[in-house]
Amino acid sequence: MSAKHGSLSINSENIFPIIKKWLYSDHDIFVREMISNGCDAITKLRKLEVMGDYTFPEGYKPAVNVIVDPDQKTLKFIDNGIGMTADEVEEYITQIAFSGATEFLEKYKDKTTDDQMIGHFGLGFYSAFMVADEVHIDTLSYKEGSTPVHWTCDGGTEYEMADGNKTEPGTEITLFLNEESLEFANEYRMREVIEKYCSFMPVNIYLSKANAEQEYETIDESELRDDDVVVEHIHEEAKTEEKENENGEKEVVEVSPAKDKVKINKRPVSLSDPNPLWMRHPNECTDEDYKEFYRKVFMDYKEPLFWIHLNMDYPFNLKGILYFPKINTEYDSIEGTIKLYNNQVFIADNIKEVIPEFLLLLKGVIDCPDLPLNVSRSALQNDGFVQKISEYISKKVADKLTGMCKTDRESYEKYWDDISPFIKFGCIKDGKFAEKLHDYILFKDLDNKYMTLKDCIEQNKKEEPEETAEAKDTEKTDEDKEPEKTTIFYVTDPVQQSQYINMFKEAGKNAVILSHNIDTAFISHLEQKDQTIQFKRIDADLTEELKGDGAADEETAKTLTELFRKSLNKDKLEVKVENLKNESVAAMMTLSEESRRMQDMMKMYNMYGMDPSMFGGQETLVLNANHPLVQFLGKNQESEHAAVICEQLYDLAMLSHKQLSPDEMTKFVKRSNEILMMIAK
Repeated sequence: MSAKHGSLSINSENIFPIIKKWLYSDHDIFVREMISNGCDAITKLRKLEVMGDYTFPEGYKPAVNVIVDPDQKTLKFIDNGIGMTADEVEEYITQIAFSGATEFLEKYKDKTTDDQMIGHFGLGFYSAFMVADEVHIDTLSYKEGSTPVHWTCDGGTEYEMADGNKTEPGTEITLFLNEESLEFANEYRMREVIEKYCSFMPVNIYLSKANAEQEYETIDESELRDDDVVVEHIHEEAKTEEKENENGEKEVVEVSPAKDKVKINKRPVSLSDPNPLWMRHPNECTDEDYKEFYRKVFMDYKEPLFWIHLNMDYPFNLKGILYFPKINTEYDSIEGTIKLYNNQVFIADNIKEVIPEFLLLLKGVIDCPDLPLNVSRSALQNDGFVQKISEYISKKVADKLTGMCKTDRESYEKYWDDISPFIKFGCIKDGKFAEKLHDYILFKDLDNKYMTLKDCIEQNKKEEPEETAEAKDTEKTDEDKEPEKTTIFYVTDPVQQSQYINMFKEAGKNAVILSHNIDTAFISHLEQKDQTIQFKRIDADLTEELKGDGAADEETAKTLTELFRKSLNKDKLEVKVENLKNESVAAMMTLSEESRRMQDMMKMYNMYGMDPSMFGGQETLVLNANHPLVQFLGKNQESEHAAVICEQLYDLAMLSHKQLSPDEMTKFVKRSNEILMMIAK
């Protein structure tokens, strides 16, 4: 076959159904596209006015009006923007994927550099056919002497165009809704969609219902505006009351002065805020502004702890606000919401390519006009540029936190319990973030004082004995010897583990409180990064500081082990007998750190049906040989009360270790009552 050169052909009859049905994943997104087109039309007119190529008529107020008509099953989008001539309708509307916004920016690139256009792909208009059987366009160009245009299309590849009857510059798009999409002719449904996608578009957006009854409102005459439609002037006489004066005499007193009021047609209220808080400079925003914006956007009655205002122009344009919310971990999910915008147009929530995963625990908004969006503007193109944006956001958050710790340690400590899940999750997920925050991670000790990791290490580091010359020589030859680890003890529940805490304090030892679900993964992360430290829960083992002098009698230990196993019907029960310093503690439970973490992992992955003992996850019952009850059992294992005492001691030790099961708790309460009855006899 000889070489052949040609060009690809695209059949509009085949491509048009794809655009209508598959371009957008959410059908309600057509509202965003229609309103975006209206905003772009107004933005173009504004740019022409700035450049001196156009003068606004007196009283001009840019707006996009959305009108629902459930009776006629129609939906209208009306803007007072640049409008179109017949040639422009043919160019922009009838040519699929030809963007009028892109052409406009290219045409005036030497006169303006402020790129605020929303549309770029020339496909948004066709989203209307996802919900409409027929679409009409009525438009009039801003150009002097222009003829209005009326364009219609029934969703196929053919259209009709003729002279229209529009008298004011702008464009009116009418959608004749199909039967599956009549919900969009409902005023409340449309309000919901507009607030979802268009709450912060750069133009006022008004929603109304066709043929709705006129509503009114009454205002003070001093508040009357030129554009108000006055229905009635109202004069309210002063209100008086008869009251008793200081002398006990009655007199008529004015309690409300005379007022002049005006009844007017109810003013339309815009559904959009053209100048959202994130577009303003941080110096222009008060704390109350930030809190009010937070309440409005996220419907959260709780005030945020603090926030970060992002404002960057180079090497990319990015603005936004990230809030650190106060979380009640007992009831709330710790998943936040970060809304992504492009030129004030809502794109999506929690796009992981832009927002670092750990920051999805926060709440906030990010607006980046430079985002490489796909043609539907609902997702991102795979672009290395996006990674740079993500890294910048992570860096700004790290800078804010480290700066707060350095300059306002008191506030940082006050917020720490609430923000620590974010920071710990960030350290696990992001190596650069972890590196920046390493020295600013706090641990709360048993006295509710905050320490850094370095402080914890120094506090728990063992004093090294003076080395002999012989020991030093041995050390030199033993290069494979593992470095001695510094153990940092912790508690997960200060109330439940109070017995262990008291013993620790009596021994002059300290521990840190790690009560959040993420702490297990976090301490494992720290141990992996630093091989010289290890974390142990205070009930993981008996430290030497808790033990008294001498060892327990082996024979007694054997006797007690057999007794407890028999009484509890637990043949594999691990029992240790130790001389504890605290003589008031009869028994306690220990579980190795490795076993506990294995159990935590099993819970995380819902492996509840598996036996923890398969992984060595069995508690050890430690009996205090110095306690009178233990001594009694060692000498009187044949006593009629021995079994009851064993069961009670075991449950008491377990209660300080973890929660009893419902069945175990029932038996414990019943047994406790029986013991009390025995005492009462």
